[in-house]
Amino acid sequence: MSRESSPNVLLFAALDDWNDLEKEYVQLDEEHKKYCDLLSQLSAAQKKCITQIAHHRYRMKCIGDNIARATKNSPGEEEKRQAADLKVKLTERKINFHEMEENLPHKNSLYLRIILGQVNVSLLTKEAKFIYKKDYETFKLTVSYIILALTFVAAFAVSSRWCDAALNFLLVWYYCTLTIRESILRVNGSRIKGWWVTHHFVSTVCAAISLIWPDGFTYSQFRYQHILFVMYISFVYVLQYYYQSGCLYRLRSLGESHEMDITVEGFMSWMWKGLSFLLPFLFVGYFFQLYNAYCLFVLAYHPRCTEWQVLALCAIHFFLFVGNTVTTSMVVVNKIKADGFQIPILKNKYKFKFGIGNFLSQGHGHAE
Repeated sequence: MSRESSPNVLLFAALDDWNDLEKEYVQLDEEHKKYCDLLSQLSAAQKKCITQIAHHRYRMKCIGDNIARATKNSPGEEEKRQAADLKVKLTERKINFHEMEENLPHKNSLYLRIILGQVNVSLLTKEAKFIYKKDYETFKLTVSYIILALTFVAAFAVSSRWCDAALNFLLVWYYCTLTIRESILRVNGSRIKGWWVTHHFVSTVCAAISLIWPDGFTYSQFRYQHILFVMYISFVYVLQYYYQSGCLYRLRSLGESHEMDITVEGFMSWMWKGLSFLLPFLFVGYFFQLYNAYCLFVLAYHPRCTEWQVLALCAIHFFLFVGNTVTTSMVVVNKIKADGFQIPILKNKYKFKFGIGNFLSQGHGHAE
């Protein structure tokens, strides 16, 4: 084949490829139109379901009001039985509505509406929820490792305010991002306790105040302690991630855990089997916060202290100590009340189990 004919061969090949691609494009265009039609049908079906659920809830509220009025004036036994049966049915129907809403768009919380506007953040399939939850956990672990590495650098390698500022800015961004991600998780069914969301809001403020704390006597006095504290809680976060991930995987395999349960900075009831392992690390961190509050309080009354950040951080650390300690302690106490305080060695050998409920039922105390 001559050199002059080669471009013609290439052009003919390109034309043949284009003609084949044209046929495929016609099919793609048809598939896209079907997709758009299905999307419109899906949107209409979602709105219809949401409207019908709202209508049913309104009717059920009216029925509940009628039951309350009917049972107010000493009804007979038959009326009481019918009212009780109807209340049970209403409760079951509410549970059914909640299950239906898992696959329907949810209304954003006020915080998300302020941050994101009216963007819908509902995840409508279990696969999408699982992917988002996994991405959330990976994000927390990755940033915790970065914070841990940066604290080591700031504590033992580089004593610079710019390094400290980078660490505090990273903490502000991290906690602020967590508040958004956790709000999206809650919209999609996560049962994370309100305190841990509040904890991240307050931690964002704490890191922001540390970021703008002027370099001076009080800052230099507290700097190393602050870095050690951040290093310790980052280490605990990493420790918790691996332990809690194992707990959640085991519980989900047994069908005992909600699919949107996540690892958190505190102690949850489903972590009960790791009580002796995890709680000491948590409470050391909590009392480290109390020690921070004490040191900042003493520093606030030093003659050379002129910054408002000292007292503000003192109040925040004390608030976080109280909130963390009370929340974790309540989980432990409620779990003991429900299951009894079990000592594994005695339980296995002597079938021994001691619970608060058992103690009270034997007449050694009184219920409040």
